[in-house]
Amino acid sequence: MSEGPQRRPRYHRVLLKLSGEALSGEKGFGLDPEVLAFIAKEIVEVHRGGCQAAIVVGGGNFFRGDQFSQSGKIDRTVADQMGMLGTLMNALGLQSAIERENVPVRVQSAITVSKVAEDFIVRRAIRHMEKGRIVIFAAGTGNPYFTTDTAAALRALEIEADCLIKATKVDGVYDKDPKKHADAVRYETLSYGEAIAKRLAVMDQTAFTMCREHALPLIVLDFNQEGAMARAVKGEAIGTLVGGE
Repeated sequence: MSEGPQRRPRYHRVLLKLSGEALSGEKGFGLDPEVLAFIAKEIVEVHRGGCQAAIVVGGGNFFRGDQFSQSGKIDRTVADQMGMLGTLMNALGLQSAIERENVPVRVQSAITVSKVAEDFIVRRAIRHMEKGRIVIFAAGTGNPYFTTDTAAALRALEIEADCLIKATKVDGVYDKDPKKHADAVRYETLSYGEAIAKRLAVMDQTAFTMCREHALPLIVLDFNQEGAMARAVKGEAIGTLVGGE
């Protein structure tokens, strides 16, 4: 019996922001193969649903430049460069996991590592997606002092994404830390102005300001929730949608 036509995605092209810590699972460091395989399947579900997908991945499961430089024993610029290499390791691991699902992937790096990844070229990235490939952006913006949140907002705008999805370990934005407060309330929708006025930790301020100035919708959701990303790109109410004024 036919299941009928599949619902078309609300968003034609999205950028998914994944933290490096998400890929380490319960280990807290490095890559967890089972978590990597799960996230790959979730991303592939978005792709096969008819949505062009790009990814920015962090590197905190290997190295956090800002924290390491606070010791005063290593220069912040060098520490951040080391963190960029951590994102590249995650990108390559995620690429391999997605390819196991028989979907073509390209890794583009903001720093030149031509033996393992393409240089970041926005037109080439868009062309890859138009040809049915998933693109993973590594090495942040290629500059120190910028977070991968900012890199995600920047890349989303460059590829003209319809939406930025931030996949975290929490199922949305709350009025206070849900891990510390049992009465924390989750917002289903938020305006940029509300998030700023209430000082909600949605993204770092540079990234958030970029999203606000360019009216880029932002969805915050729990990557552990099976099917959450695919449902979000179809326009279903999941996580917290931040946008508008």
